[in-house]
Amino acid sequence: MGLIEAAVKPHEELAAYLDSEMAAVNALIRDRMASRHAPRIPEVTAHLVEAGGKRLRPMLTLAAAKLCGYTGPYHVHLAATVEFIHTATLLHDDVVDESGQRRGRPTANLLWDNKSSVLVGDYLFSRSFQLMVETGSLRVLDILANASATIAEGEVLQLSAAQDLATTEDIYLQVVRGKTAALFAAATEVGGVIAGAPQQQVDALNTFGDALGISFQIVDDLLDYWGTGATGKNIGDDFRERKLTLPVIKAVAKADATERTFWSRVIEKGDQRDGDLEEALALLKRHNTMEDTRKEALQWAEKAKSALAALPDQPLRRMLLDITDFVVARIS
Repeated sequence: MGLIEAAVKPHEELAAYLDSEMAAVNALIRDRMASRHAPRIPEVTAHLVEAGGKRLRPMLTLAAAKLCGYTGPYHVHLAATVEFIHTATLLHDDVVDESGQRRGRPTANLLWDNKSSVLVGDYLFSRSFQLMVETGSLRVLDILANASATIAEGEVLQLSAAQDLATTEDIYLQVVRGKTAALFAAATEVGGVIAGAPQQQVDALNTFGDALGISFQIVDDLLDYWGTGATGKNIGDDFRERKLTLPVIKAVAKADATERTFWSRVIEKGDQRDGDLEEALALLKRHNTMEDTRKEALQWAEKAKSALAALPDQPLRRMLLDITDFVVARIS
């Protein structure tokens, strides 16, 4: 395992290709996160927006629009919209998860408080809808409004499913489609829509974003049990937070009575003791569920790459293929 060893990583190459557009997106974000009446809003927002994330979602919007031949200004608005929606969900997630750290820095709810994080998240959602409206496209509004609702629905579903051993792989996939893949799919689809691309290409972009988002989240969940220091994840965080992710769901499905009692104690009841993480890792290995999970992530990545075949053959398409490989490179 390990990150792709290359002079320039795929997301860095895409960022360089989209440099002028991303500069415009960042300028628009800074402009729209300002507030004359509530200075805490730009303080909280800047802490997260400027934390050094890859900006993958807005880059996908810009890339999709340019790949479909768009030459207008509104892909910048849509990319900023996508980033605002993403940032709003992160602010809310950190409150729900009671997180103290994100991207190696203290979370906004830790530096300020839960109330500020929730309300600033609400402000960013509102700003995102203002940006959508400026495109003048009802279809874009429909796609991004539906995605916002699906994201919230996925988060609520996760509340009930995350610590319930009855959670199936289908429910897990529904959660992932909500909390992660919905915004990936919308980010790419609206790029095609604003460009006036043929429906076949718009559908292909939606399929690409959906499959990429699912692969992205499965990899993230797998690395909680299979990561290294280089991944930026601490082994067992999801376990300690009692999140029932795909590797564990697969292990529970294969568990005997004794193993099921263990999973019930540590996940459902939250009674975790010294050595439990090591026992969990041993069970995942025994039932080969980490390898099975890895294969599923790679299958979704292949589906994403296949969808791109319907799009114009140009450098941006190759970059999106490379991005997809990069998402799963840590487990390949």
